[in-house]
Amino acid sequence: MENPHTRAARYEVNSITIPTLTLESGETLKGVELAYEKTGSANGPVILICHALTGNHIVKGTPGTKGWWDGLIGPGSYLDTDEYTILSFNVLGGNDGSTGPASIDPPTGRRYGREFPGVTVRDMVKAQYLALKELNIPHVHAVIGGSLGGMQALEWGMMFPSFVDKVFALAVTPTLSDYGLAFNHIGIQAIESDPDFQNGQYPEGAHIKGLEIARMAGMVTYRTPLLFDDRFKREEAQSGFQVESYLNYQGRKLASRFDPNSYLTLLKAMNSHDLSRGRGCTLDDIAEHYPTELITISYEGDLIYSPEYMERFTKRVRSGRHYFVSTAFGHDGFLVEFEKWGSMISSHLKNVQTKRVVNG
Repeated sequence: MENPHTRAARYEVNSITIPTLTLESGETLKGVELAYEKTGSANGPVILICHALTGNHIVKGTPGTKGWWDGLIGPGSYLDTDEYTILSFNVLGGNDGSTGPASIDPPTGRRYGREFPGVTVRDMVKAQYLALKELNIPHVHAVIGGSLGGMQALEWGMMFPSFVDKVFALAVTPTLSDYGLAFNHIGIQAIESDPDFQNGQYPEGAHIKGLEIARMAGMVTYRTPLLFDDRFKREEAQSGFQVESYLNYQGRKLASRFDPNSYLTLLKAMNSHDLSRGRGCTLDDIAEHYPTELITISYEGDLIYSPEYMERFTKRVRSGRHYFVSTAFGHDGFLVEFEKWGSMISSHLKNVQTKRVVNG
């Protein structure tokens, strides 16, 4: 008999091609590539992980290059690779191997650049669904994601309820708040107003200062004022304050690896997030008829995604359960302190509920 730990050692990073993808806008993309990471048991139930704004598909990674959820995934861990197949895609419009603004447009042989069409969270989910079909995966046990990944997870439960058993939505709300829209607007304006941006037609590899500023604005919302105060204590650096040096570093780090047009594409996709959009009903109606088991986790001090809002929504879901995690990390709580909330996920993965059949 094959050792289960041998099965769990399977690891693959690859990409899959979707022949055609029609977006919500009506535009059609051909030859869409989605990069993916797949690890865990070869025959176990599939868990799909959806990443956040500047994340990617490398959730587990390798011993030399750990993924962004390595602490949550592994043999005997909360997402047990002895038991489950763990799969993650780089999102449509993304920056790490999937079709997006930095990709080559097949008909022209040139980078899409600013000509890449606008996408929505629903477009991202549809692309993942078609990619799973291409991979001959007929069903997933759970979809899990935080922030932009949580938006995708919520839409998975709405769009393909017969395809997924459970949805885990972390550090997110049913719509992006006006506060979130406001910070995204700052980021978008910082990039688009940069003269070096050249209306999106900048040369490949160009370093756009506006992207650095957009990242700095985002970083301020990801963690709590308490954490900033405790870490930096108004200490001075060689030039200015330590907190300023930290933000400068984070801005430069992202700008060195992320395509500005891709960043804009994903910010605008986040702006589209509203579970009730175009569905002819209110968010209360959405909650009361949400067709998939829903587990939500919110984090203390999350400035963009209100825990109270997520709790109210989840309580209206017939098969819903909400958890609140006390933390100083705020929104970034879904990336750290796994010991505080990992068991919330693992316990629900093992629980089996009778799935509601929803018509329409």
